[in-house]
Amino acid sequence: MRILIVTDIEGVAGVVHPDQTREGHAEHEKARRWMTCEANAAVGGAFDGGATEVWVADSHGGYRNLLPDELDARARLISGKPRSLGMMGGLSAEFGAAMLVGFHARGEARGVLAHTINSAAFARLWLNGSELGEAGLYGALAGEMGVPVIMASGDDVFVAETRPLFPHCVFAATKEAVGRHSAISLSPEASRAAIRAAARQAMSVIHSAEPLSMQGPIQARLQARTPAHADLFCQWPALDRVDGVTLQFCAASVEHAVRMINCLSAMAAALR
Repeated sequence: MRILIVTDIEGVAGVVHPDQTREGHAEHEKARRWMTCEANAAVGGAFDGGATEVWVADSHGGYRNLLPDELDARARLISGKPRSLGMMGGLSAEFGAAMLVGFHARGEARGVLAHTINSAAFARLWLNGSELGEAGLYGALAGEMGVPVIMASGDDVFVAETRPLFPHCVFAATKEAVGRHSAISLSPEASRAAIRAAARQAMSVIHSAEPLSMQGPIQARLQARTPAHADLFCQWPALDRVDGVTLQFCAASVEHAVRMINCLSAMAAALR
């Protein structure tokens, strides 16, 4: 059984401030080590539960956070960008399930460092009328390939908003959100223990877990951070302007929607 573990950093225990998530900051060096250890906890739990192969996707920022020489030697690492499937890089129908480690709540939520894809460019996102964060967006992408999400970790706000999307998923809450930049967190050691236990338990629900299904064509609606971002994005002829900050487009599949959204995120760099 091959498992894909997708890792982000904002939901990692002890991470509460943007400096901890940005390459080049001293605090990022500590946070990326905590991130690697939480990834290892999930890898260990997956193997404990019967996985035969585990791939780990580094899926925060520039996708170059995890420390390869400290990653569980049994795992294969996916890193670097661009990747056509973004955070789910490496995914295929050959995987039995996906696990999401270190995730955060969607944009405009009250969770720690909550955002959707690109906090400087996007505020909110809907697919086929459902508002989604990164877990929902990429969970739908996995679902399109028949791959269920069976385990996820992050703060309590992330857990509450994500649980309805994946009713069979096993969750590990790493911290309680107090504010956007504050939390009551588990210790790194306690968080890793919770993640390993959740990953091990999740392996037992693979055969009953249902992939998140979203039928195409996909109607995507995106609220940009500013009118200037909407101006920029709507240079792309496939996008229609709804109002000052809202745009929409139609995609043949969730994969195509994800690829378009990630292209818009890359375009946003032109306004920095």
